[in-house]
Amino acid sequence: MSRLCQELLEKRSIILASNRGPIEYHINEDGKLQGRRGSGGVVTALSAISQYVDLTWIASAMGEGDRRAAERAQGSRLKAPLPGHNLYLRFIVFPGSTYHKFYSVLCNPLLWFLQHYMWNSSHAPNIDARVYDAWENGYVAVNRAFAEAVIAEALEGDRPSLVMLHDYHLYLAAGYIRKQIPNVLIQHFTHIPWPGPHYWRLLPYAMRKAICEGLCANDIVGFQTISDVRNFLHTCEAFIEGAEVDYRSRIIFINRHPTRVNPYPISVDVANLQRVVTTPWVQGYEEKLRPLCGSKTIVRVDRMDPSKNIVRGFRAFDMLLQQYPDLLGKVNFLAFLVPSRTHIRQYQRYTQEVNEVIEAINAKYGTEEWQPIRVFYENNYAQALAGLRLYDVLLVNSVIDGMNLVAKEGPTVNTCDGVLVLSEATGAYAQLGEYALTIAPTDLVGTKEALYRALTMSAEERSQRAAALRKSIEEEDISLWLYRQLEDLNALVREQSPQAIQEIALHRPPR
Repeated sequence: MSRLCQELLEKRSIILASNRGPIEYHINEDGKLQGRRGSGGVVTALSAISQYVDLTWIASAMGEGDRRAAERAQGSRLKAPLPGHNLYLRFIVFPGSTYHKFYSVLCNPLLWFLQHYMWNSSHAPNIDARVYDAWENGYVAVNRAFAEAVIAEALEGDRPSLVMLHDYHLYLAAGYIRKQIPNVLIQHFTHIPWPGPHYWRLLPYAMRKAICEGLCANDIVGFQTISDVRNFLHTCEAFIEGAEVDYRSRIIFINRHPTRVNPYPISVDVANLQRVVTTPWVQGYEEKLRPLCGSKTIVRVDRMDPSKNIVRGFRAFDMLLQQYPDLLGKVNFLAFLVPSRTHIRQYQRYTQEVNEVIEAINAKYGTEEWQPIRVFYENNYAQALAGLRLYDVLLVNSVIDGMNLVAKEGPTVNTCDGVLVLSEATGAYAQLGEYALTIAPTDLVGTKEALYRALTMSAEERSQRAAALRKSIEEEDISLWLYRQLEDLNALVREQSPQAIQEIALHRPPR
């Protein structure tokens, strides 16, 4: 990784942009700002680049602490409080109404729901004046602001820049950047699924065309799976007039500009996970949870999101207990559910539905001594990791997922040769399906039978499957995900002539 970073970035600066940054600032009791590192393997992997080269990360100011930090910086970048990293932060502060339109009306729920095939299209979405306003005065405005921040950062430096954009929040940014710095190298990675063109037709033509054209202003567009790549190629061919698509090479040509489209399946930071689960923090939760486990324990860890298919998972568990009454009092279901987008009404309704099905199952089968389902409704990563250490069965039955990292975190940290029951609709299925018990996410009978088979599986088969899962995940961890992207970017750099590089450094288009 060190060699590749140095080779790629020896003559370049790197700018990364995403809605959320790697550091969250909070105001402590003394009124002082304190920076805390964000959680998750993506932050770990991307910020790791800053161990080798300078990295500027541009993000939205998410809370009062971030806004205070931005005010103190007075438009300049901040040095992140990470020892051994050359990581710098630049926060963009948006008016509350602008960010609300961008995030709560356009990004979520509109784009998120669309890209997860979650709309009941006979009733929703309804693209009314409110949505058009959110597009122009929220999504477009925020993408322009991100682009302007990237351009300002690039123009301040004395080297050409490599720009890395992330996720569905910033589909338009590359197009604005490209107009100002035509030869800048830009890559975009989308973390969520990409539907086929027929589903994108739920959006007005101007919106979906702008999204496709914005993404095609990148040099490389990355997705989780080859299926997402194919869908994107078809979508651009359908909605961009004059687009030439080479399906074999996975390249889109628009006005002679090539955009390479590649799959980069994301993974977990295996080494860091294995270290974290040995800390007293996680082990303390493990000791608290152990008495709540039964003779067999089913675990799920999810954000409270309709795409995670939580209700169907519990209904399948209900059918399991009904058909196999000998499991009563012996199998416990521990559910670690993280509050998500609680201000959006679709999420509020789904949370209510989840709670209702849990209460019904516990009332139907529970006794004074035994409750079949125990729920932990909080954002507590250490507690969730402790739960993953203890499962005999891990249920991941998402309706659709870009990847689903829980399916990779669980086998990495589990100590019980636990069995993974995995939806075929997750991105993780392509890598892990061979070693899991796979299900169709809407198949309640199939999910029930998969749970029963997992609970009654022989120790030998459990051990073989668990070992195969661990090996596969270790061989394709988060470092490999980043390495593949840097390798492809480096290949593009080598293709550029010395004259082009000089022109980029001077921030003017080649003659």
